[in-house]
Amino acid sequence: MTMTNFEEKLAKYAQLIIEVGVNVQKGQAVVLYISVTQQKLAHLLVEKAYQAGASEVIIKWSDTFSNRQFLKYASAERLSNAPEYIVKEAEYIVAKKAARISVVSEDPGAYAGIDQKRIAQNQKTMGQALLSVRKATQNNDLSWTVVGAADEAWAKKVFPNLAGQDAVSRLWEEIFKTCRINEADPIAAWKAHDQQLRSKAEWLNQEQFSALHYTSPLTDFTVGLPKNHIWEAASSLTPDGISFMANMPTEEVFTAADCHRIDGYICSTKPLSYAGNILEDMKFTFKDGQIVEATAKKGQAVLDHLLELPGARSLGEVSLVPDPSPISQSGITFFNTLFDENASDHLALGAAYPTNVQGGTNMTDEELLAHGVNVSQTHVDFMVGSSDMNIDGIKADGSLVPVFRNGDWA
Repeated sequence: MTMTNFEEKLAKYAQLIIEVGVNVQKGQAVVLYISVTQQKLAHLLVEKAYQAGASEVIIKWSDTFSNRQFLKYASAERLSNAPEYIVKEAEYIVAKKAARISVVSEDPGAYAGIDQKRIAQNQKTMGQALLSVRKATQNNDLSWTVVGAADEAWAKKVFPNLAGQDAVSRLWEEIFKTCRINEADPIAAWKAHDQQLRSKAEWLNQEQFSALHYTSPLTDFTVGLPKNHIWEAASSLTPDGISFMANMPTEEVFTAADCHRIDGYICSTKPLSYAGNILEDMKFTFKDGQIVEATAKKGQAVLDHLLELPGARSLGEVSLVPDPSPISQSGITFFNTLFDENASDHLALGAAYPTNVQGGTNMTDEELLAHGVNVSQTHVDFMVGSSDMNIDGIKADGSLVPVFRNGDWA
């Protein structure tokens, strides 16, 4: 590692994740999802979690090589049936209200070359097996956060002109920068950032637009918003009043789409890393809330399999991110949704967060759908913003209010 003060910064990062990311409480269980290549960060997170009073820290190690072999060779029966222990473990996590930390560091093209039907089947199977923990996470019943860590394969994708360790150092620098680790007091900096984003969400909640209309050289698109929708920003709260930061970094404010009222066409403006593959130059055409045509210049087969998942042909999330955001202005494409979505307005295929509509966490799936809140076992963000994107809020009476002009808040 060529970075100066790396150990000090990594320790600050771990502390930030534990204190602000999931805000570990005394006696709380913690589940850590992390690659075997990130042992140093994992050990720091375990240490900080126990220091914060965690009752137990469960590490769920992942390994790209092992995962590839499973996807390539496992029987069709196994790909279609998850072992019972996976279901029970998910139920245990929910029952314990465990804090969930997901560290993403995987090669964006980790599963290129694997049969997409096998990947899609495994995703469907795991989505059903982990249904309890997915619903608890979407409802904010437990604290959760997604953060990044630099790995060589990913770093080389982002910085192909740098040698291995130089690329890793550069990616760590960007992660620390976007997560405010270089600030004198990262935790105070995050609290200030949270308040700034929340002020935008509060304005949007007051306006209660019926829909948003997007226009750019690549887009003419209208997405409805459910009645009594709620815009969220940065931090969220569990029912017990525990504050947490679901994504670090984050530059967005977001709400649910009305899955019955979406029309027009919209194009992606950044590559999407999904299921270990890269998708580029996607275009989606919607009518009455459903995708009627979807194309990609790269990754068409992957996109087709994604859209076969129940609920994936409509939208769950609408998110606004100004083009002048630090990640956008860096000019870096991270090939990682956690970072790239915070450089750009984005939408999500699949599930909405029930917290984005008043009373949503107490609704059944049928009630959510009736309210226009999409239900699905998948949630895939794709980036659509640009410096020439304009967005207008459409009021119930049909009047227009500028929201974004040339990619920034109007």
